[in-house]
Amino acid sequence: MTVRTNAIDAPVFGVDIQSGDIRGDAPAYALVVLDDGEIERDVVSFRKLCRLIDDEEPALVATDNAYELAADKNELVGFLRSLPSTTKLVQVTGDERPEPLSRVASRHGVPYDKKPMAEAEAAARLAIANVGCEVSAFTDTTTVKVARGRSTGSGGWSQDRYTRRIHGNVKKVAREVESKLDSANLDYEQDVTEKYGGYSNAIFTVEATPDELPVSTHRAGDTRIEIEREQRDGISYQPLVKRRDRVIVGIDPGTTTAAAVVSLDGRVLATFSSRTADTAEVTEWLIEQGRPLIVAADVTPIPQTVDEFRRSFEATAWTPESDLPVDEKLHRTRDHEYDNDHERDALAAALYAYDDREDQFDRITEKTPPQFDREEVIAHVVANESSVEAALSELADDEDGDEEESTHEPRELTSEEQRIKDLEAQVDRLQSHNEKLEAELADREETIDEYEEKLSEAKREERREARERRAVSRLKRETDRLERERDEARERADELEAKLDRLKELWKLDHSDAAVTGDRNLVSVKIVEQFTNRALDDAEDEVGLTRGDIIYFRDASGAGRSTAERVAAIEPRVVLRGGGLSDAADEVLFDAGIPVGPAEDVSIQEIDELAVVDDAEIEAVIDDWEERAEAREREQKASMVDELISEHRADTKSGGS
Repeated sequence: MTVRTNAIDAPVFGVDIQSGDIRGDAPAYALVVLDDGEIERDVVSFRKLCRLIDDEEPALVATDNAYELAADKNELVGFLRSLPSTTKLVQVTGDERPEPLSRVASRHGVPYDKKPMAEAEAAARLAIANVGCEVSAFTDTTTVKVARGRSTGSGGWSQDRYTRRIHGNVKKVAREVESKLDSANLDYEQDVTEKYGGYSNAIFTVEATPDELPVSTHRAGDTRIEIEREQRDGISYQPLVKRRDRVIVGIDPGTTTAAAVVSLDGRVLATFSSRTADTAEVTEWLIEQGRPLIVAADVTPIPQTVDEFRRSFEATAWTPESDLPVDEKLHRTRDHEYDNDHERDALAAALYAYDDREDQFDRITEKTPPQFDREEVIAHVVANESSVEAALSELADDEDGDEEESTHEPRELTSEEQRIKDLEAQVDRLQSHNEKLEAELADREETIDEYEEKLSEAKREERREARERRAVSRLKRETDRLERERDEARERADELEAKLDRLKELWKLDHSDAAVTGDRNLVSVKIVEQFTNRALDDAEDEVGLTRGDIIYFRDASGAGRSTAERVAAIEPRVVLRGGGLSDAADEVLFDAGIPVGPAEDVSIQEIDELAVVDDAEIEAVIDDWEERAEAREREQKASMVDELISEHRADTKSGGS
């Protein structure tokens, strides 16, 4: 287990699903709390788990899979937002592609069992040892908003004084926040909205996490302070500490230098490539990834540049028996991500080196007792080409030390001891040289800091200009929208004005003053577009058809017997028709005594769905229909008499004969 230290002065929660599923039924969780050597175990619901986190504010909430606490990404972001600012969610099995918890626990010497409570405890103990990644959905940028705590109201005798007081208090609190941020030496940007008497709000974008801020969420009287972290585009997995484990390194030299790092378990940890990086930069990057045990190349013999890296780390070299073909490198790296062919070649070299040593690593692991660091044993065996037993003996001797050296009498140094002394002197000289280099590095870092400050200023200016551009675009869109609404309102006003003029004309016609109406008596007309059942349904829904109505069919040609019977059942006062009327419909309406007349015989005045006609014209239509009806009845009676006479004569003639 790699040695790590971490001062934790708050409880650590280990969590694992006990029963149920976060995506279905309400789950129950196995919870293990480690606090200053004491351990508590319990089974809790999700709601109680969240309440305990809020109450106790643990330093770490450890789990083998973060998605046991959330059904999807959005819910995970919500859970992370609900955590106290000092609490971290840790996935002890790694990043987006986690390892099995059993493997991680075994590698770090933590007891493991498949039972949920045992898995929760293993997760907690691994997190205390700084194993795993912090799961985060937020950056280290936080927004602090100072705004009005109450509305300025809708007006009144003291409205101006009331508004001025609120805005003045917002400005006062904003300046207090600004002073605290300056005292804490935090980088921030400020965006202020000035209003009558002070500020309506002030927004501080601070390069810090909420727990690093000297202010907190607050609401009192006229003002309120809101704090919100800036959310990332996705979920981030950051190792709890920089790892210094033993690793296998693959290097592809050339115009573009590429490197890949693989763990002693065969996991790909990182890849790197650059056209401008020198040896020192690549070496520094490799040091950040771990301690190289094997340096590999994809060709044989090992290139000089790769061998220089190997010597600088005192690592073991690995090369294939013959240059690796491209198709084999593509096949070996198919399950891993890389940015270019150079990174692919470096990654293939590292993976093939691991494949070649995998069985050896497994045998060493099986023979290594729990109290020894597996990676250190592997390093001793590989570097010294010794047996596992020899490596274990050497590691045990190193731990014992040599405490009796100071009590010995001065004696003549052996050649080996002299060699050690010379090497120590060389180390002193190198350290002195290193101090000079560090001084030069400090000077360069100061220069870099100056450039970074200028760059930060340029970025702030760019963000300010971007905000202004967004504000202009937003105002332009708002202006376009308002102009469209204005044009639509004007068109609507023109339509309503025309309608009003027509209504005024109609009012003049229908007014009771004889001087205006000219002694005319206007009555309403209900318009039906066609003499069909569907048109009658529409008219029923829109205006209703009742007894005594004047019904005007714009097109009466579609009338049939059934529609005519339906109209006859309504018992209208008169039916005005446009176009011809079928004989069947005319017969039904005539038999029902419903007057029917052509619409062109009257003057119908229409305004939208409303229509009126002079009652005298309607009476004339009815009189005309009654005259035609009397004539039609006379014709029918005469026809009947003629038919009876004909039948009588026929009967008489047949009887006389």
